[in-house]
Amino acid sequence: MVQAKSWTLKKHFEGFPTDSNFELKTTELPPLKNGEVLLEALFLSVDPYMRFAAKRLKEGDKMMGEQVARVVESKNSAFPEGTIVLALLGWASHSISDGNGLRKLPEGWPDKLPLSLALGTVGMTGLTAYFGLLDICGMKNGDTVMVNAAAGAVGSVVGQIAKLKGCKVVGAAGSDEKVAYLKKIGFDVAFNYKTVESLEEALRAASPDGYDCYFDNVGGEFSNTVIAQMKTLGRIAICGAISQYNRTGPRPQGPPPEFVIYQQLRMEGFLVTRWQGDVRQKALMDLMNWVSEGKIQCREYVLEGFEKMPAAFMGMLKGENLGKTVVKA
Repeated sequence: MVQAKSWTLKKHFEGFPTDSNFELKTTELPPLKNGEVLLEALFLSVDPYMRFAAKRLKEGDKMMGEQVARVVESKNSAFPEGTIVLALLGWASHSISDGNGLRKLPEGWPDKLPLSLALGTVGMTGLTAYFGLLDICGMKNGDTVMVNAAAGAVGSVVGQIAKLKGCKVVGAAGSDEKVAYLKKIGFDVAFNYKTVESLEEALRAASPDGYDCYFDNVGGEFSNTVIAQMKTLGRIAICGAISQYNRTGPRPQGPPPEFVIYQQLRMEGFLVTRWQGDVRQKALMDLMNWVSEGKIQCREYVLEGFEKMPAAFMGMLKGENLGKTVVKA
């Protein structure tokens, strides 16, 4: 019998997560039934959305999330032993599935690409950048694009796609190391928002004429400051608000309504699950090709060992990662 490990939500988060919020459990999985497969996790993702999505869990429930897994036993002809799949199986080392919801790697996945990229640049985070920038922001050649948390899993891809499409890109990150990385991968301007004397002045110096597109991963006062420098008919994709997820006190007010109205700004929140079918497959192929051709650079922050899931999650929320945070099981 297979012993499956899983990380559960022992206690709902109050403020920043701690080790005491999680509990590691071990269960014995039953024998497979016809149509089922046994999956072993290879790589697991931790993402900012998990911080607020966990509110929907009951205490004792398994933490949610996507993983790259290998079929180690199969009674389902569609997924023979050895097949690599993507699945929303949560923080689990082993799982049984009837095949529903399992996705194979994009067709033609190059051998040289790490499988973990299917959780990042050629997966959910890459798709988030792709659709948020091209569909929600409606970015076009010649636009000036601002992205915060720019050295993270999503932000770094946003900036590189924008450069591929002929835009000027400004990025903000939280360390000098991250700023250096952004400049290395082609950002026109990058700055450390923690050390600049004035965020308002740093944004104005980076683009005196303002911004056509703003890809927001942070929210809060940071976003209010950026929104005040948007051009008329500017577009804002609200992807996340990581600055607010662990807040326990009152939340800051939003941008002045009169500015949004008179500048005729368009703000839209989105979830990447909106895009399915052919458009999703095309986006994955674009991302896979750009990475294979070296047009998009990938950086991963990999922790080894399934027991590191909570540490990886908390470190990601603190901004310890440069690029996509992944746990190698």
